Amino acid sequence: MEMERAIENRGCCLVQKFRKSLRRHLLFILTLSAVIFGFTLGFLLRLAEPSADALLWLGMPGELFLRLLKMMIIPLLVCSVIHSTASLDPKSNGKISIVAFAYIMLTNILGCLIAIALFYVIKPGSESPLVEGKTNVYEAVPQDIFADLLRNIIPDNMVEATFRQTQTKYSHEMVEQFQLVDNSTRKNISSNQNSTIQMVQKLVKSVGKTDGPNILGLIVACMFLGTAAGKMGKKAKPFLDFFAVSTEVVLQVLRWFLWMTPVGISSLIAASIAGTRDVTGTFSSLGLFVLTVTLGIVLHQALFLPLIFFLTTRRNPYTYFLSIGRAWLIGFAATSTAVAIPEMLNACENKNHIDKRVSRFVIPFCVTLNADGSALFITAAAMFIANISGHPLTFGEVAIIGLLTAIASLALPSVPSSSIVTLIMVLSSMNVPVHAVSLLFAVEWFLDRIRTTSNVLSHTHCAAITHHFNRQGPGKTEEPEMIEEEVELIVHSPDAYNS
Repeated sequence: MEMERAIENRGCCLVQKFRKSLRRHLLFILTLSAVIFGFTLGFLLRLAEPSADALLWLGMPGELFLRLLKMMIIPLLVCSVIHSTASLDPKSNGKISIVAFAYIMLTNILGCLIAIALFYVIKPGSESPLVEGKTNVYEAVPQDIFADLLRNIIPDNMVEATFRQTQTKYSHEMVEQFQLVDNSTRKNISSNQNSTIQMVQKLVKSVGKTDGPNILGLIVACMFLGTAAGKMGKKAKPFLDFFAVSTEVVLQVLRWFLWMTPVGISSLIAASIAGTRDVTGTFSSLGLFVLTVTLGIVLHQALFLPLIFFLTTRRNPYTYFLSIGRAWLIGFAATSTAVAIPEMLNACENKNHIDKRVSRFVIPFCVTLNADGSALFITAAAMFIANISGHPLTFGEVAIIGLLTAIASLALPSVPSSSIVTLIMVLSSMNVPVHAVSLLFAVEWFLDRIRTTSNVLSHTHCAAITHHFNRQGPGKTEEPEMIEEEVELIVHSPDAYNS
């Protein structure tokens, strides 16, 4: 009897452990199932050649899911950065920024180097030029993107920075070119019939605005506010209480929204696949280029990033990767690292026990500046376009492309297909025709997703590595600790809402 009872108790314990594990990983299992379902549904519907209206409604749940997440990104960023920087002393703030920026530059350069190495091994587009070279009409100069980056670091209006950012605008004006009669006078074309009017197109640059939040500017402004509040001590306690509670409230709302992840992901993937008419033909014509980028992303995620992670933290990088699986899948479906911010924070803080003050500063900082997956894609794409346009590159030109891309990746917005804009800038600076870039849109739905997953993985690695180098205590003080305890009481106490 005792033996049977022991077996029965053991069986009950196993069932309870299974249920507990299933409950803990339910959302991840549902999300993974949604990815498989989305691909299956998309390929099946593609056979029926759905209309644009059908694709619109197929992708509508996914679009609404993205809009829900985007709605909360700015409130989360502002509240979390102010509160986290206030909890750190200025010395720790500086150390965290230096470690994070060093990691960002290292991984951006690493992405470029991987692309260059694979390009020389696989040589995509080297068989025969697919397109004829044409005059390059895109006249943007590389320094404009860096000038815009500096302007966006210091926003002139913090409220406007929540929905607009600075960007150099280009326009063309037709001007008359006058013919010189001698060294001192010009002949007016309209008064002399023997002269001919020559109209010249002139590029005019101006500093304008473009839609999209200026995340980098908001981070800098919030850092100043948080650091100042931390220096003021008890005087700033009501100010910090507000942002501490606001952070927890926004995170709670996002936790509700994340239960829509399976529906949103399956909708986004199914709509993307169903709208691609000739998948086989596309991949066969651009096969070596897709292979180069895909292999580079796989090596980057499975070998190089884990190696950096292990050498710096002495932790198992693959266990860490599994812990951020849900954020990885959200990035894959949404093609935007900004949308995955809530899940990245959740994975870092709750699953990997990274200091909240570190993760809530580093993750938004990386979303703005860290784009190693995109750097890999841009470098490979620039060399591929040059090859198929009949413009072979010397090793010196390849090195310049890698350097330009590594720096330009710092200014990439965290939105879908933003890499294409930077790719055009890099090609223009090398005097390579840009019209062939349109070929890449055929495979952009796939490549954009896999490079976004690299960015998501890199962001979370940066948070863990920065935490490791600051784990001796990132300037913890008594007052911010009291604030965090009060937050827990306010958020979780039912009486708090009735007072």
